[in-house]
Amino acid sequence: MTEGPLAPFTEPRSRVSSRWIALFAAAWLGVWMAQLTPIQLLLPVQVDRAVSPDNWVDSVVAFGIISGAAGICALVVFPLTGAFSDRTTSRFGRRRPWIVGGTVLFAGSLAVLGFQNTIVAVGVVWCLALSGFCMLTAALTAVISDQVPVNQRGTVSGWMSAPQAIGIILGVALVTVLSLGQLVGYLVVAIALVALVLPFVLMLRDEVLPPGARAPLTVKAFLAGFWIDPRTHPDFGWTLLGRVLVNLGNALGTTLLLYFLSYGLDIDEPEDGLLALTLVYMVFVILASVLLGGLSDRLGRRKSFVFAAAALQGLAALVLAFVPSFDAALIAAGMLGLGYGCFLSVDQALATQVLPAQEDRGKDLGIMNIATAVPQAFAPLLGAGVVAATGGFTALFVTAGGAALLGALAIVPVRSVR
Repeated sequence: MTEGPLAPFTEPRSRVSSRWIALFAAAWLGVWMAQLTPIQLLLPVQVDRAVSPDNWVDSVVAFGIISGAAGICALVVFPLTGAFSDRTTSRFGRRRPWIVGGTVLFAGSLAVLGFQNTIVAVGVVWCLALSGFCMLTAALTAVISDQVPVNQRGTVSGWMSAPQAIGIILGVALVTVLSLGQLVGYLVVAIALVALVLPFVLMLRDEVLPPGARAPLTVKAFLAGFWIDPRTHPDFGWTLLGRVLVNLGNALGTTLLLYFLSYGLDIDEPEDGLLALTLVYMVFVILASVLLGGLSDRLGRRKSFVFAAAALQGLAALVLAFVPSFDAALIAAGMLGLGYGCFLSVDQALATQVLPAQEDRGKDLGIMNIATAVPQAFAPLLGAGVVAATGGFTALFVTAGGAALLGALAIVPVRSVR
């Protein structure tokens, strides 16, 4: 009989190598390109063509409904993948099979999505694509808790976060600068996803879970696992709430930017404007996530970084609300990038330190991932409702700013992490 905790459930002590971090960052670059290029550019344009609306608000609402349906998929797939990967006894490890499966489903769905011309088909295939994204990222996120020691998680999470900005700019630039059409645009990001995830999969040393080490997952146990009592685990609850609010605020402030530029500011070349804003956003996300994630490791502090990052995002959204000009939008993009880059890296590190049980890392981080993905998925629908009800974008950005500021306050009660 094995003495002490099984190796897959032990807290990692050895620092991961620079090569490990580089391949991990490359995998996330592929993930973010494949998810965010459609959300920011390809999908809104595709929906607009399928709907052919007399009123542009109808296109925003259709985009929001598709995103909301995908959010429902994420609500199930994230924790389900985490729970199953916690119990996977494959000889290839616990996380690797789910990384591979998620990549195949995600990339394949994107390739198929490029051929769709009806709103129903676009919605169904995008739900499949996001389900693959959830499978892949649930397993990749769990790898941090499995293999990265606490005093290196801010740095590693920074290299998970920085590629998000690079992925957006690369994807948008490829589509706009090279004038790629709908079909080629989706195929390019699908191929990039596979090419960038594969090296990490091949390098990963994934601990094998012995058969019988965990009880089989039942429907009752899975549903019960969704509920983590905030009275018993208050720090997990506050961190989860803060993540929901901050990501909701960020998503409300960014996912309808193309519509804001087109119809709110009425600029001549909205896609070029989106590229410029994304570039500014990217620079600050990269700087903040890499530098501040590492600084939080050295100082041994998370809360103050997360609070300041969330508050800065709230202020950026308010700038967009009350100073509706392209120059102000550029400033807001820098503020938002600085705040979100810091939040992405340090909050991810914070989340890994408030998990209730080591043996349920995948499932609990899957729940944390819901707090990231679901607000991003539902934000277009909520934002479309706000825009439709008010006939403009001011209320949208006020709502975004308020959500982010409340998210900052939610971090204050966390006690177990400085």
